[in-house]
Amino acid sequence: MRFIDTWTSATLLAVRDLTPGIREFLLRPDDFTGAPYPVGSHIDVGVTIDGQPQTRSYSLVGEVDPQGFRIAVRHAADSRGGSRYMWSLVPGARLAITQPASLVQLDWTRRQFCLVAGGIGITPIVGAAEALVRRDAGVTLHYAVRTRGDAAYLDTLDRLLGDRLIVHAGDEGRRLDLDSVFVRLPQDTMTLFCGPMRMLDAARRAWEASGRPLTDLRYETFGSSGLLPTEAFRVRLKGDGTEFVIPRDRSMLDVLNEAGHEVMSDCRRGECGVCAIDVVAVDGEIDHRDVFFSDHQKQASGKICACVSRARGTITVDTLHRADTL
Repeated sequence: MRFIDTWTSATLLAVRDLTPGIREFLLRPDDFTGAPYPVGSHIDVGVTIDGQPQTRSYSLVGEVDPQGFRIAVRHAADSRGGSRYMWSLVPGARLAITQPASLVQLDWTRRQFCLVAGGIGITPIVGAAEALVRRDAGVTLHYAVRTRGDAAYLDTLDRLLGDRLIVHAGDEGRRLDLDSVFVRLPQDTMTLFCGPMRMLDAARRAWEASGRPLTDLRYETFGSSGLLPTEAFRVRLKGDGTEFVIPRDRSMLDVLNEAGHEVMSDCRRGECGVCAIDVVAVDGEIDHRDVFFSDHQKQASGKICACVSRARGTITVDTLHRADTL
């Protein structure tokens, strides 16, 4: 497996509201050394939802901070409960967190970079912008938000990038046109994207339409975002017909594993595909929230990433679990 979690205890030192809907948390691990972490790093945080221990991933903000780890959490009414738990915390709270890990691989030999962020997707982009400016690379950041009041870290980015920061605020009539942005980029530009799934789908289509190699588009997303509202759905097991209700605040992976139907997993972010299980039938619609499967595979819905993807209605799956072999 690629991900070996090393957990440690941390103290919440401070919180501050960046916008009406986004709050920043400064966490200091007990064993904090202040060592730099890779661009695009995230940490997992242990949360409690309806009395059950769960895990959520949050991107670290900035290249490095001598005080600890900074994360920013958007309070989402339609989330699975992680943001509600985080927003309930006050300074002094104790939490379990993992060491930073990064899935973002940038080619630092490039001289031109385009950064694209949608909403709370700005969190890993801040550190990338700082690193690129420090390396004197050519960099432009396109930041898409509903309103400027929703734009976290806007002052920081404005000081860092100046006119290389382009804010696309919907209420100002400046919606982000990814086709137009990508077609004008220098040919050898590498792009780093972070935003909701719908925006990522649009970015990948625009990138392909521009004739650029897909390897030059790197991205992060958040598995809580999807095309359908987050709601409860049913999972039926092939063979014995056992059914489980997947509550809106829990993943299919957690529910199946808790019931003894062992589903392997690794990243729990919809990126590695280890937890993918076979879909036998769909009575409703699958909301693929992973970035592992291609568009064609998602349309076929032959498999589903149990860690982040959801559904509307009932799906029948084959976990390959056989009780009589145990």
